[in-house]
This record gives sequence, structure tokens and C-alpha cells, in this order.
Amino acid sequence: MLSFVDLATRPEFAVGTADCRDDHRGWSAERPREDVRLVLVRRGGFRRRVRGVCADLDHTVGYLGMPGEEEHFAHPVGGDKCTSITLTPAFWRTLAGDAPLLERSTLYVDGTLDLAHRRLLAATRAADTEYAATEGLLGLIAAVVRQVVTTAVPDSDRTGDRALAAQARRAIGDDHPAADGLIPLAALLGVSPYRLSRAFTRELGVSLTRYRNRVRVARALDRLEAGEPSLAALAADLGFADQAHLCRTVRAHLGHTPTALRRLLATKK
Repeated sequence: MLSFVDLATRPEFAVGTADCRDDHRGWSAERPREDVRLVLVRRGGFRRRVRGVCADLDHTVGYLGMPGEEEHFAHPVGGDKCTSITLTPAFWRTLAGDAPLLERSTLYVDGTLDLAHRRLLAATRAADTEYAATEGLLGLIAAVVRQVVTTAVPDSDRTGDRALAAQARRAIGDDHPAADGLIPLAALLGVSPYRLSRAFTRELGVSLTRYRNRVRVARALDRLEAGEPSLAALAADLGFADQAHLCRTVRAHLGHTPTALRRLLATKK
């Protein structure tokens, strides 16, 4: 029996938890799929066979599945729990290059990849799919690309980074509709999400997610200082998932909750 829980979803990707309770040594065939799949085991293990090659998968080895592959699976040691990530082929190419070549389909889950995986899962709990989860995903895919793809997206030069970061900051500051998410913002600027995220971090020293939240926190301060009575309305107006998301973000940036800031700002008047 297989159960699946969605953690973060956009048209370009989906992240979820797959919990399989099958227990059989025989191979079961899966219908070929049209997406790119990255599967990382969190508990247990299973076997995968593709193009006649078998791989034993557990928390140290994951796999990358490509469109059109005929896959077979076996679960000789019981069930497993995995993080399952699906990408559209077009989105995969923006991250791995126009014609990425794979050295292999299995992935060694080293410390870098393990940490990127855990950071993605933490980001999905932040209720911010458009930025935090997307950047967490980009970091994970970048680690995968470095390990198994032989033709990756080339680094941009620093002049290009500077201009790109300035354009992104302007779009966020102007509340451009595309700035509601990292992926539409990258499309607006005509670059891949990976290129935008990497260039922005290299240029400013902070992630796009943290920068965007810093801008929103400043706007929250302005509203609180002006006497905003409703935190729920403030959260909705500034694009937070809910009031709790607003409070967590404000506290992470300023060390105080919005309620405490109300008192601090009132005292200084």
C-alpha cells in the first residue's frame, strides 16, 4: 500500500512524502512517466531496476528518474518512507542545462546532499512555497546536478550577477506580480530560477527568500508603527500564508513578535 502527502506544489514541481508498506521480493512494473523524478529514502529501503540495471536504495543512495523510463520495483525488506520530488522536463532543463547528460541514475547521498534534503523539508514547513521551498528545492537539485550531470548550466559572471540582483530587488520593491514567487520572477527576468537564486546570493550575501522577507518585515513595521490593528489583515496584505507565518518571520528577523513590537514602537513615540 502506498500513501502520499503533498508538501509543496507548483506547476513546475511537486514535493511530497511517499510511504510504502509493500513487502515483496518480486518485481512490479510501473507505467513510464513523463516527468523527472528525484527520490530520496528517509526510512527503510527498496530495489529499482531500469534498463536491466538493479540498484539497492536506502538512506545513503537515492535515484533520479527520467521521462519515458520503464521502471520495476521490489520491496524485499519491508516498507519505506521517501521524499519524492517531481519536475517538469522543461523546469529540469533550466536547472541542468538544455541537453543534460547523466553519468548514472543513482545518487550517493553525501553530507551535502543530506543537508540540502533536510533544508528542503524544513522549508516546506515554513508555509512559503513560492520562495523558501523553491529555494530549498533549487539547493537540493544543484547538489544533484553537481554529482551526476556532465553538462550543467555555466556560472554567470559577476557583472551579470550584479545587474540581475538589482533587477530582482527592483521587482520585489515595486511589488511586481511576478515577484510573488521565485520562479515567475526568474521568468520575468529571462533567466533560470537556479541562475537567479545563485546570482542573488553571491551578490548580496543573502538568499532571495530572506531578502524578500526582509522587505515584507519592513513594511509590517511601517504598518504597526502607523497603528495597524489587525495582524491577520496585515499578514494577508503582505502575502504571508497566515498570521502565524507573519509572526514567525518577524521574530526571525527582529527578535520580537508583532505584538511586542507594537509596545516597543508605542513607547518610543
